[in-house]
Amino acid sequence: MHELSIATAIVERAAELARRHGLGPVAAVRLRVGELAGVVPDALRFSFEVAREGTALEAARLDVDEIPARAHCAACESDFAVGIPPFLWCPTCDRPSTRLLSGRELEITGIELQEATARCAE
Repeated sequence: MHELSIATAIVERAAELARRHGLGPVAAVRLRVGELAGVVPDALRFSFEVAREGTALEAARLDVDEIPARAHCAACESDFAVGIPPFLWCPTCDRPSTRLLSGRELEITGIELQEATARCAE
């Protein structure tokens, strides 16, 4: 389960950002996870709970924004859902698409602190 190594990296990065900016305990970490990122959001949430134990994020929650996979068809200029497994064939003009618009994201988008409403983003 590679979600545990990802969760550990998220905890380490969030703690490092909070330390670097002289911020207090972290209440939440916001994350964007694309449908094609190869990450199971529920497994990541569980792994985050394990990885945060004994760290500055011990009481933190993980807020995951799941991003659907979408592609763009250059032939007819339409955007469409890719789905799982990915199908990069335009449903409008029946041609292949080579441009993925979203779905591969895996990024920390923000950190929420326990004490104040101050926020830190990369």
